Amino acid sequence: MSTKGYHSPTQRMDLRTGYLMIIPSLVALFIFVYIPLFMALEKSFTNWNFYGTSEPVGFRNFELVLQNQLFRKSIGNILWFVLMIIPAQMLLTFLFAHALKGMSTRLGPFAKTSVYVPTVISGIVASVIFLFIFNYQGGIINFLVRQLGMKRIAFFNDPWLARGIIAITSMWMGFGSLSLIMYAGLMNIPVSYYEAAEVDGANTLQKFLRITIPSMKNVFILVAINLTTGTLQMFDLPYLMTGGNPVNNTLTPMMYIYNNFKSADYSMGYTVAAALLMMLVIGTLSSFVFRLIRSEKSQDE
Repeated sequence: MSTKGYHSPTQRMDLRTGYLMIIPSLVALFIFVYIPLFMALEKSFTNWNFYGTSEPVGFRNFELVLQNQLFRKSIGNILWFVLMIIPAQMLLTFLFAHALKGMSTRLGPFAKTSVYVPTVISGIVASVIFLFIFNYQGGIINFLVRQLGMKRIAFFNDPWLARGIIAITSMWMGFGSLSLIMYAGLMNIPVSYYEAAEVDGANTLQKFLRITIPSMKNVFILVAINLTTGTLQMFDLPYLMTGGNPVNNTLTPMMYIYNNFKSADYSMGYTVAAALLMMLVIGTLSSFVFRLIRSEKSQDE
């Protein structure tokens, strides 16, 4: 007699317990994610606002957003931030994690705690700190420049310098947490892998390329996805440090959406359409990262 599909009483109880445990999560997901998403999608096809009636406008809101020069400018700006922040952040945190791994038992905990401090600082405080460093009038760097008899540097009047300062601030804030994630990934690699490689005569570079990098692949994906989604949603740093200037070269999509939310020139349906388009951009780039660095389950052989 076939036993396919048969479950013992214990297995059925385990299944019921599992279903009961996931039901609250599914209900919360449905209430707080799918219903608002459906409502937002419905409103994006209208000229809806908070205090008046709404009329269907089809894809007109999406067309207006895509035709808007400022929105296209903000997309270009945020892609520059992605290219500036993600490669540098991943490389620096990976190298620092290696340094942490080689530190002594006394210095290691101190370094971990010290590097994590910027992570708990809000974007407002971080903006004030770096404005204090790079500000034209009273910044530390310009004070030193003046002491050397040179002219002050208008950092925030140059598009690339302004972008660079915002990128550095963002990297500084996330450096600690990402370094610890990299460090945890390195510590999770079995020592037996390296011992076996040494027995086979592998040198340091070969062990790095054949063991460390492949074993860290899933960690790289986690860090890359977090950096991508976080950078694409950047708002507080450019808003507080530059306000999108100079000449909208640090304007981000989230700032553009926020400005339209406050403006009476566009309906809320237009703002929702812009937010949905940004969600599509984030999802597309995240999928690209997943395909670029394919995740594989690590196995001990």
